[in-house]
Amino acid sequence: MKKIITLTLASILLLSCGGNENNQSVDALINSKNVKALQDKKTALQSDIAKIEEALAKLDVKTEEALVAVATVKDTLFTHYLEIQGSVDTKENILVQPEFNGTLTSLTVKAGDRVSKGQILGRVDDAGMSQQLASLENQYELAKTTFERQKNLWDKKIGSEIQYLQAQTQMVSAQKGVAQMKSQLAKTIIRAPFNGVIDEVFVEKGQVVAPSQQGLMRIVNLNNMYVSTTVPESYIGKLKVGDQVDVFLTSLNKTYKGKVRQVGSYINPSNRSFGIEVGLPNPDNLLRPNQVAKLKIIDYVNKDAIVVPTSVVQHDGNGVEYVYTVDNSNGKTGIAKKTKVSTGKSSDNYTEILSGLSSNDIIVTDGVSTISEGMKLNF
Repeated sequence: MKKIITLTLASILLLSCGGNENNQSVDALINSKNVKALQDKKTALQSDIAKIEEALAKLDVKTEEALVAVATVKDTLFTHYLEIQGSVDTKENILVQPEFNGTLTSLTVKAGDRVSKGQILGRVDDAGMSQQLASLENQYELAKTTFERQKNLWDKKIGSEIQYLQAQTQMVSAQKGVAQMKSQLAKTIIRAPFNGVIDEVFVEKGQVVAPSQQGLMRIVNLNNMYVSTTVPESYIGKLKVGDQVDVFLTSLNKTYKGKVRQVGSYINPSNRSFGIEVGLPNPDNLLRPNQVAKLKIIDYVNKDAIVVPTSVVQHDGNGVEYVYTVDNSNGKTGIAKKTKVSTGKSSDNYTEILSGLSSNDIIVTDGVSTISEGMKLNF
C-alpha cells in the first residue's frame, strides 16, 4: 500500500512538471536559459519533494502500529504431567480349563451369564469314580467302627496293643483313601474361580474334553480393572502408590480418575524403564481388557507460577528466549517491549516462566509474529 501511494505522489509530481504555458518542463526551461524561471522551478520542485517526504513519514508512522491481543500475567497453579500410553487389563480374565479327561455331561451356562465364585459351570463324566467313592466310604466306616471297639477294649486293658494300632492304621488309611477319591471326583466338576461374566463358551455338551485343550470358556470380571504401562527410570522416586492419574480412553472419548496401585521394583535393561499399574473404576461397565489408554500423571506442581501460552515464547538468533510485554499501557494502546525470560516446564500448551516476568505484567498473546520492539500496539 505504501508503494502504491508513493508511486501516486511521484506521478503527481511528474505531471506537475509537465510542459504547458504556465508550467514548462525542466528540459524546456534549461533550453530557454531563463535563470529566473529555472530558480522558480527548482523552488517548486523542492516544495513538492518536502510534501512527498512528509506524506511518506506519515505512512512510516502508520505502519509502525499493530493490532494485537494482550493478557495480564497472574500467579497461578501450574501442574506438569507425564503423558504415556498404556493398556487396560484385569487380573480376572481367564480361560477355564478342565482338570479331568472325559465327556462333558452337563453345561449349565452360556455366553453373557453372570456367575458367582464357586458356581458349577459344568460336569465331566467321572468314569465310575462316584461308585468307587461309595465303596471306599463303606470301608472307612467299617474301619472306624473296628477302631472304636478296639480302642474301648484297649482302654479296659483288654487285647493287645498291636491289635489297637492295626485298627487305627486301617481306619486312617481308609480315611485318606476317601479324601483322595473326593479330591479326584471334585476335578470332574467345573466351577467359577471368581465372580464375573461368561464372555465366550468354546465347547458343547457331550464333547470330550481334556486338560490339554485350549479352554472350555472365558470368564471375565470387569470390576477390578487397571492400566499397565512402563515409565522411564528417571521417574524413580517421583511416582508412588496412591498418586492420582487421569486416564483417557480414546475409544470412549472419556477420562477416568485412577490411582497408582503398584510400582515396579525392576528396571528393564533394554529400555531403562519400570512398570506401574493404575487401578481404574468401572462404574459404567464400559472398560474392556486391551483398550488403549493415555495416562497423565502429575510429576511437578508449582502453586505460585507465572504461566504464559507456549506460543508467545520466541527465540532470537542466539537462542535467547523472550516475550513481548506492553509498556506505557493506557488500557487500549502501548509500546512493544522485548523481554528476556527463562522458561521451565511446559504442559497443555502453557509454559512456566522462571524469571523475566512478574505478576501484573501485560504480555502480547496474539499477533506476536507481526510486531517488533518499540512498535505502537493497539488492543
